Amino acid sequence: METGAKAEEQEQKQGQKMRVMVAVDESEESFYALQWTLDNLSNGITATNEPTMESGMLCLVHVQQPFHPAVYPLGPGGAAFYTPPAVMESVKKGQEGNSVAIVSRGAKMCSEKMIKSETLILEGDPKDMICQAIEQMHVDLLVVGSRGLGKIKRAFLGSVSDYCAHHAKCPILIVKPPKETTSKQ
Repeated sequence: METGAKAEEQEQKQGQKMRVMVAVDESEESFYALQWTLDNLSNGITATNEPTMESGMLCLVHVQQPFHPAVYPLGPGGAAFYTPPAVMESVKKGQEGNSVAIVSRGAKMCSEKMIKSETLILEGDPKDMICQAIEQMHVDLLVVGSRGLGKIKRAFLGSVSDYCAHHAKCPILIVKPPKETTSKQ
């Protein structure tokens, strides 16, 4: 009985297109991963002229780090300089503008290929926020770029792709850049 239900579910899924999420940031590697997705997975994603309920979707997600104001000591007496609210607001507006530019660049790449896409800008730790978004949106595949960090840098800086590979509730595709791109770093 259970295998019959699974087979029926598989048949339903085969008729549907995939929900693919591509994580983008300011790096060229993330846009290479998006381009790779558009070139190689577009059969599972709906073109913009086919809007249906079962259609696949390409979701571009960008996670901006929250701004943490700094406190600067001014001397031995314990006086401190706090980041003024005007500076904090300016930094937040700059971050928002940068995030919009990043997802706009990705959306333009999708529209040039006639691929239906949506954009999502989140704030927080990219590792956690991407995994949460996957669960909430019932994503079928996560695509991320690889910056090609060495073992030591990855240990200190952390790797979003490595974290997502171990914690995401869906399959993950890590797209490595071509060799000529990684040899420049």
